[in-house]
Amino acid sequence: MASSPAPAPHSSPWPMLGRRAVAGALGGFAGGIVFGFLMAQMGLLPVVASLIGSDSAGAGLILQLMISVVAGLGLTVPFAGRFLTGYRNGILAGLAYGVLWWVLWCVAGLLPMPRMPGMPVSALALIAALSLMGHLIYGAVLGLTAVRVLKGRTRPLDETP
Repeated sequence: MASSPAPAPHSSPWPMLGRRAVAGALGGFAGGIVFGFLMAQMGLLPVVASLIGSDSAGAGLILQLMISVVAGLGLTVPFAGRFLTGYRNGILAGLAYGVLWWVLWCVAGLLPMPRMPGMPVSALALIAALSLMGHLIYGAVLGLTAVRVLKGRTRPLDETP
């Protein structure tokens, strides 16, 4: 009697999903630290804290990091296999993702925000430009860190795979 071949082991998507989540959380946190530092230098963390009824820079930083981690998951969980395949692609995807978040911030936060009396329109343009810079840096750090985690290597970044 011929024996039937053993069934192929079932490959579960959960380990990869877990790795994508870890990549997004760590990448988002790393990007959030850098963006948070920039925001602290500009005195904007109390503005972030005002979203939860506080004026504390510490509360603003914690909220900034929480938002950054959740945003990081939004890139890595659904798109890691398609866009985060190498360091160059990770940075490019992160930059595009940073622009997306900046546009959302402008539409949801900056444009509806009433100008302070006497604030020139040029001040809003400066705020928007600095915010774009911060979101781009956040995205690049997110993408780079996420690829590093997804690859699971300790090879220096300057070595080609």
